[in-house]
Amino acid sequence: MDDDLMVAFSVTISTDLRVDNSSTWRRALCTAVSPLLCRMTIRVGLQCITRSFDFTSALLCIRRAISYSMATGLVESGHTPEVTPIPLPPPVSSPSHKLKGYDFYRTVLCSPKYVVAPMVDQSELPWRILARRYGAQLVYTPMINAKMFCLNKGKKGYRDKFFDLSHGEEGGPADRPLIIQFCANDPEQLLESARVLQDRCDAIDLNLGCPQEIARSGHYGAFLMEDWDLVYKLINTLHRELKVPVTAKFRVFPTIEKTVEYARMLERAGAQILTCHGRLREQRGQNAGLADWAKIRAIKQAVSVPVFANGNILYHSDIERCLAETGADAVMSAEGQLYNPALFTSATMGDGTDSVPHAFDTGLHLPHADLALEYLEIVQGLKTPTSMSAVKGHLFKLLRPALARETDLRDELSKVRGPRSVERYMDVVREMKQRMDRDAKDKEGTPAEELIRLEPTTGLKILPHWLAQPYFRAQLTASTKDATKTVPKRVHGSDGGQHSEGEDDEGCGEERWRLEGIKRAKLATGSAVPLTL
Repeated sequence: MDDDLMVAFSVTISTDLRVDNSSTWRRALCTAVSPLLCRMTIRVGLQCITRSFDFTSALLCIRRAISYSMATGLVESGHTPEVTPIPLPPPVSSPSHKLKGYDFYRTVLCSPKYVVAPMVDQSELPWRILARRYGAQLVYTPMINAKMFCLNKGKKGYRDKFFDLSHGEEGGPADRPLIIQFCANDPEQLLESARVLQDRCDAIDLNLGCPQEIARSGHYGAFLMEDWDLVYKLINTLHRELKVPVTAKFRVFPTIEKTVEYARMLERAGAQILTCHGRLREQRGQNAGLADWAKIRAIKQAVSVPVFANGNILYHSDIERCLAETGADAVMSAEGQLYNPALFTSATMGDGTDSVPHAFDTGLHLPHADLALEYLEIVQGLKTPTSMSAVKGHLFKLLRPALARETDLRDELSKVRGPRSVERYMDVVREMKQRMDRDAKDKEGTPAEELIRLEPTTGLKILPHWLAQPYFRAQLTASTKDATKTVPKRVHGSDGGQHSEGEDDEGCGEERWRLEGIKRAKLATGSAVPLTL
């Protein structure tokens, strides 16, 4: 491999497996990718001190890391490796021999700590690639409706709209590790659909957390929480019949006791990873409120499979706090990562002592126009078509801090249509970049603390408008609910039904509709609308 690639692989393996002390165990860190500014650097650190993790498994993780780094091209511009990428390990040949629980988590997934959630029309292939460039170690596909996927198998090109098998990029070497999520209420339809895609992913996930009205009418997602027998059958069918493991993502119940009982049932059914979104089914959209980390901690203490924590992650500094308070094996982010795709990237380089530019937190906050251009370049470079509704949703979220100021560019973004949409989007984003670079230059030399404002209601940091940063959703009060009633524009989602534009299974509504609703509420009440995470 060319020395100029600036790719360093550092492997540290401890062989003392006799120590029976959980405080000495270390998670495997297979692909800690930190592409910072113009320099793409890959550091692969492997620390495997567990009772079940041996040299063979460690070498498999190294192969996966090398294959991933070469397939994604995370090297400096203009350099190409002269080595053929190492292929991914083939799928397991028999359901009875597939890895389970922590063996699967460590050996196949390489112990990910940073996970991007399944998001309708938002965790599509280009975004998954971008997410991995900025530290994501595991990514989920958007939710696929098993019923629609199963019943429309005869329609040419129908399935490719939800997972493109024709071009071979989805689920390929540059798209791993990957978990494909389905929603379903029929075990046979779920199994038939999952079998079609099981060779293109590392696991199949069952959506038990979608709180949207479309999920209520379709009887899936969080609206299966009362039907434990059906949920058990859905998971157990996949557990028994698929070549890859099954996982589950779900919401909590009002009490810790029932939440823990539900999680144990999912584990008994065969779920090999449990992702707990610490909000109730009723907590969605502008009524989302805070996720309950105490319930996630109770689940972690009650089950023997890996647990991912989902909810309340706005800044990089929230990640370690969440892991410490919940004991979870990984953190999953949905909306936080959409507004800042570098959410999982540390703001330190090298030995951890040197802070990079744009370090307003322990994590990285890059210029949003640069991130938007990088995303659009990925879209252009793929053979797999990307939904323009997904592209527009991402651009509105990425550029949100500046769109309230640059209203002409906001209007231009909303008007883009037609076959040259990506090129037109790039023109708008390039203009945004020029304006943001101008504003950033005007503030050169200003101390970081002087560029940060605190949101008066929450006390959360608001960064300079040219940087990617989290969005604080409004929490409606009784006096503002009537003022914000409106019907958002509806678009067809990946489940064959309809969702609000830009909406995901975490209750994310279309950005412009939300901002306009908040504005109407302020005008109607004469006061600021309280915000929440």
